[in-house]
Amino acid sequence: MATACNKLILRWYTGALLALMALPTLADNLPTAAVRKVDDTYYGTTISDNYRYFEDVKNTEVATWIKAHSDHAYKTLNHINGRDALLADLSKLEASVSGRVYAVNRAAGDTWFYENRGANDNQFKLCMRVGLNGKEVVLVDPDKIAKRTGKPHAINYSMPSPDGRYIAYGLSQQGSESASLYLLDVRTGRNIGKPITRADFGWPDWAPDSKSLHFIRLQALKPGAPATDKFLHAAVWRVDLPNAKLAPAPLISDQTPGIDMRAEETPFSDTSADGRWVFASVVNGVQRERKMYVASAADVKAGKPPWRKLIDYQDETTNVVYMNDKIYLVSHKKAPRSEVKVLDVTKPGAIPETLIAESKRVIVSIGAAADALYIESREGNIKRLSKLDYQAGARQQDVKLPLDGTFVLDEMESNGGAANPRFPGVVLDLQSWTQARQLYSVAADGTVTNTGLQPIGPYDAPSDIETREVLVPSHDGALVPMSIIYRKGTKLDGSNPTLLYGYAAYGMTEEPRYSLYRLAWLNRGGIWAVANPRGSGVFGEEWYRGGYKATKPNTWKDFIACAEYLIAQGYSKPAKLGIYGGSAGGILVGRTMTERPDLFAAVVSAVGVNDTLRFEFTSNGVTNIPEFGSVKTDAGFKALLAMSTLANVKDGTAYPALLVYGGFNDPRVEIWHSAKLAARVLAASTSGKPVLLRVDYDSGHGIGSTKQQQLAERADIFAFLLWQFGQPEYALKP
Repeated sequence: MATACNKLILRWYTGALLALMALPTLADNLPTAAVRKVDDTYYGTTISDNYRYFEDVKNTEVATWIKAHSDHAYKTLNHINGRDALLADLSKLEASVSGRVYAVNRAAGDTWFYENRGANDNQFKLCMRVGLNGKEVVLVDPDKIAKRTGKPHAINYSMPSPDGRYIAYGLSQQGSESASLYLLDVRTGRNIGKPITRADFGWPDWAPDSKSLHFIRLQALKPGAPATDKFLHAAVWRVDLPNAKLAPAPLISDQTPGIDMRAEETPFSDTSADGRWVFASVVNGVQRERKMYVASAADVKAGKPPWRKLIDYQDETTNVVYMNDKIYLVSHKKAPRSEVKVLDVTKPGAIPETLIAESKRVIVSIGAAADALYIESREGNIKRLSKLDYQAGARQQDVKLPLDGTFVLDEMESNGGAANPRFPGVVLDLQSWTQARQLYSVAADGTVTNTGLQPIGPYDAPSDIETREVLVPSHDGALVPMSIIYRKGTKLDGSNPTLLYGYAAYGMTEEPRYSLYRLAWLNRGGIWAVANPRGSGVFGEEWYRGGYKATKPNTWKDFIACAEYLIAQGYSKPAKLGIYGGSAGGILVGRTMTERPDLFAAVVSAVGVNDTLRFEFTSNGVTNIPEFGSVKTDAGFKALLAMSTLANVKDGTAYPALLVYGGFNDPRVEIWHSAKLAARVLAASTSGKPVLLRVDYDSGHGIGSTKQQQLAERADIFAFLLWQFGQPEYALKP
């Protein structure tokens, strides 16, 4: 849904003066939003929407209102004493590390591909080196592209061919995530052919001989097509090297014989590293479970593969890898903490057999390396790594890691990632609340060594920071895990500026991750608390389903319990307590605010889903129906009404100070979610506290934001909170 910023700005300024003159104004000459009520009746219940017209952000009146309030937000935030010093501190901390390395992949010849953002870079570059100690070669530099085009660009994904000759990458601009697929010849440093548009998801799947590539491509929308059509009819296409020739028809689509796939589902492929099989997976939007089909690679190459189903949604499979004619899968069917099963691909009709049974650990993911199957599991909020050799009768063995924290074991079965079937061992990005992320190599014999790819900074392991892990009783007795991070010696007298963060959706868990941004908060005497309410996956499937659709109210009730705990234990008090959440976490903080406005001094909602009753009518809303539900059913409507911040804002209520921010080019949660919430709270609140709408016209959902955008955003959030907490050095300038 990205729209070119410069075109909109031209429209704003051609009609801005007339629009401002026509709108009623506040005392400070900010335009107020006219109430134009639209009533919708769902199953006998009528819901009024005062700002439905805000959903047309191209409308001159709406665009003018958003721009005026955004300008006011920036002006106010820049007027806070201490904001510039905060930005300087954040910049200093960020620059203390000579580079940040992510998206590491290996290829033949000890070739390493990765993304690196140097201390003086604004965006991540795509790089390679031969050998861990080899010279870094920059392949793609988005900063140079930005200078040439005048628009910020970002690399959305990348994957090298197995032989290391080519690399496929996705490039988008202004945070839109609307990526085009590029194919680069590593030897020449030049792109091959023309970029392939509508490759937002990518998922490059290379053939073992590096001569062809499968990838996901969205449909070409017809003029006037509704936004909800954007992600329908996605398909897997093939492109052949060395000329980057696109196949005349998709390999996998909702028209492919033998594959049961609806228009709203998305396919992707994985070609086995041994070249024997092509696996076609089908996912329903953000639903974690998948369907999977298989065909021989020879049949796929011949053009009419007889696809055979291996896994259906009812098998409740969330992760699959392949090795030696067998697929290994993670399933939570009748096992809320999940188990690992194995299925012989060569035996049609075979039933998966349990390989690793459910235990007290939550199995998160698995990876297939040349030597063994590696298992990522969670014990409490700490990740554990174990391995299981492929031979029959092997026993699972724990791998001792250098610290207790978190890591991610990617599931790219045939291409790179943490575990790669072409190489023994795995590469892990290991970190904790108090130690910064480092990249470690785990050898087949269990030896763990630092790769040296990620430089170490002077602030990466502060000795005066400590954490406390607590279990907080919620409204129904459920124990909610919360991590509290603070400087040693902090007095629990209720005077500490405290920020409570949470997400609670999609089964995603807030794990022990280090942050230099957080360190800037702690430098100002702050406490940072991270909660894992129901809706996260910290305790497995049951915990996730406990904050899902009809049970979603548990998420904000759990969050409220965590806030009350922080107050009761002397960490903070309402006048010094703020909450922060983004995207689906906007539901969490928004409904917490509307339920308990007395409990907080300030609320920050980032790119938040604020109007769940209208979300499914956006391009990305369709893919989120599996997580939140649909107004097309009575039960779905009731659940969405309960979780809608906008629908639960009440007139005449003293709401906390509110900072709502978003990216104008956001393809996931459109900017009107933020604008409607700001307008509604401005009209409803009696507290007199500020309601600020901060819009970045050169960003989206945060993916692809430049370093400078990120730093400014953090500085504004922290300054806003400290201002509202009454910290003397963060008062408004006279």
